[in-house]
Amino acid sequence: MTKKTIFTDKAPKAIGPYSQAVSAGGFTFVSGQIAINPESGDLMNASIQDQAEQVIKNLTAICEEANCSLSDIVKLTINITDMNDFAAVNETMQKYFTEPYPARATVEVSALPLGVNVEMDAVLTKHE
Repeated sequence: MTKKTIFTDKAPKAIGPYSQAVSAGGFTFVSGQIAINPESGDLMNASIQDQAEQVIKNLTAICEEANCSLSDIVKLTINITDMNDFAAVNETMQKYFTEPYPARATVEVSALPLGVNVEMDAVLTKHE
């Protein structure tokens, strides 16, 4: 099985030794995205909705670089630092995702990189 690294300037560069995404075996695995504006490099440290929106924009850019879209996400993992933000993140997601929704896990964690409040990673496959 061959692996292909996915990279786009329209999403933040990795802040460690990992790829934005890797395609292999008909799937694309997108690394955790946080609320960094790829144009400015600035951390979006506003409301949870603003952070979630920037994260989804970053996911979208990586999906597009992999010749996919958000509708090709089959599994989404969301890490949030406060489960009280669950409804706000869902509200933001509904702006970008339509049925059939991806399978999903949302987990409260004690901390995320650079002090953000939300991080999302995804698994994509092209719909048949």
